[in-house]
Formats: sequence, structure tokens, C-alpha cells
Amino acid sequence: MFAICNLAIIPLRAEPSDRSEIVSQVLFGEHFEILEMQKQWSKIKLHFDDYEGWVDSKQYQIISEKNFIDLSKDAIILNTDLVEYVSNSNNELLPITLGASLSFLNHSEINTENFEFEGMKTSGVKPKTDLLTTAYMYLNAPYLWGGKTPFGIDCSGFTQMVYKLNGYKVLRDASQQSTQGEALSFIEESEPGDLAFFDNDEGKIIHVGIMMENNYIIHASGKVRIDRVDHLGIYNAELNKHTHRLRVIKKII
Repeated sequence: MFAICNLAIIPLRAEPSDRSEIVSQVLFGEHFEILEMQKQWSKIKLHFDDYEGWVDSKQYQIISEKNFIDLSKDAIILNTDLVEYVSNSNNELLPITLGASLSFLNHSEINTENFEFEGMKTSGVKPKTDLLTTAYMYLNAPYLWGGKTPFGIDCSGFTQMVYKLNGYKVLRDASQQSTQGEALSFIEESEPGDLAFFDNDEGKIIHVGIMMENNYIIHASGKVRIDRVDHLGIYNAELNKHTHRLRVIKKII
């Protein structure tokens, strides 16, 4: 079975329970495959990044396999306003957030509620220089484990959404993203838009941020913020200490 998210944001959980950890979010318009169903819960796999988790079965709209295939072939069209609304045939408004997918609105078989959108949108691949412009839109967004929106976002959700809004695909988790791209030997080789990864004492990648000019980095830690970065890692001037240990910088594009 296949489905699409027809609500603003729904939680994607590790287990089929309201008490389970939220590992990510599904934004309006994202489509996915249903892998398994248990009572009120469905295990799904998102088309965009193959990420898996459990969602409440009341929080999506079933679509046909043909609809799923057609959507998967379509160009990705995304909302570029921090908050916007779609309206249905009853003139009811549904809020959607930055990065919500609008591709399905052109498919009458899927868009059964006759949603209409009049805001700003984007599609296609943008220059690498646009990445930081997009990143600034999330500045001061609160940190939220599993989050993907300006109202709560985690470090890898931030980097994934910034890249997605510019037409590039990176995976969901920091450890997954660190397998992509070309490793740089020195921090001086990095360009604005490259991804910097940070590890813990066990050597596991636990954090990611986006490199800026002059050895600054924008990343989600407490909130989306800008800090200095050097060969040791991220230096937080407010705390007067390094908070994350640099592992590698990767050139994704």
C-alpha cells in the first residue's frame, strides 16, 4: 500500500506507540510506502530518503501504486515560506511549513480535497551558494530531536532540509549523511555549504552542521545557531569551550 501525508506535520516514531521516540517527521505532501500495519499504527518508508518508522494510521491518505509512481517521477515542488496555508474546496485553511511538498496538488486523483496553494514555491537544483541563504531561514529554530521544521529541528533534519530546498538529496541521520560526498583533508579546503561532521568518544558520528565562510558554522544545537569551527571542532564563545569534536568535512556538491 501507498500513502501521502495530508496534514501539516506528523510524527514518525521508532515503535508503534504514542509514547515512542519521534525519530523524524513527515511533512505535508510527502509520499511513502506502507510496509506493515498493526491496529492503529503503520510502518512506513518515505520515498525521498527511504527512512522508516511508525505513523498513526489516522494521519495519512491512501493513494494508488500508480499515484505513488507518478509522484515519484515528478519534480519536487516545495513551499519556501516559513509558514503558509493551503485551502480546500470548503475554504478551510491548513497550515503548512517550510519544505512542505506541493507536487501532488497537480494530481486530481490524489488531491481529493482540492487543496490550492498561492504562496512562494521552489523546484529544481539551485547553486551551492544558495544553501546558506536557505540555512538562515532556520536561524534560531529550537532544537527538537527528530524535527524537520523551523518550529523544531535536529542537526541532520536541518542539513537535509536545507539541501532539499535547493534540489539536493542527503540522507536523514548525521551518520548516514557522513557516508555521502568527498572527504576533505583540511578545514581550509572547505567551501560554504559543505557539511562538517562531529563524533563522540566512541567514534560515532553524532552531529552535523553547514560550513560558512571564515571558519564559521551554522548548526542545530539548542537552537539553530552560528559558531566558530576549527580543527578541534565547534567553539561556543558563550560557553568559552569546544562543544563538538570535528571528525570530517565532506563536499556533497
